[in-house]
Amino acid sequence: MRALRKTHAGGCAIACCCLLLAACGDGGFKNKPRPAPAIELTGVIKDRKVTISPERVPGSGPVSITISNQTNDPHTVTLQGGSVEETVGLINPQGTATIQKTLTIGRYLIKAGSERAVAKEIRPGTLTVGPKNRSSSGKLLLP
Repeated sequence: MRALRKTHAGGCAIACCCLLLAACGDGGFKNKPRPAPAIELTGVIKDRKVTISPERVPGSGPVSITISNQTNDPHTVTLQGGSVEETVGLINPQGTATIQKTLTIGRYLIKAGSERAVAKEIRPGTLTVGPKNRSSSGKLLLP
């Protein structure tokens, strides 16, 4: 019985030492800040103009723009500015599309195009992006 207790106690001591050694890592872990969260914008294509809301974004970083086509014709949508030019295929009437891009400081145009000639061109919407957005570290419920 005594031998069993010694074996059991020795096994527990070895297991505790292993756990302590496993918890000791090198001090080289860098807690890098998470990237800024994506900014969600909405847009609408109407007969006269493309509208983006909000028109000003406080910081550069990832942006997701969901655009709804509220006209009677299908349209393509192009985000243009700086070195960015991103086009989304035809959006059917009453349909939506999303453009996801990382944007830097500057002014961008959101244009609606059509495969057929239209009586009046649809005026583009504008988006102004400010300085770099802050990290999302310390914000709860973000992936």
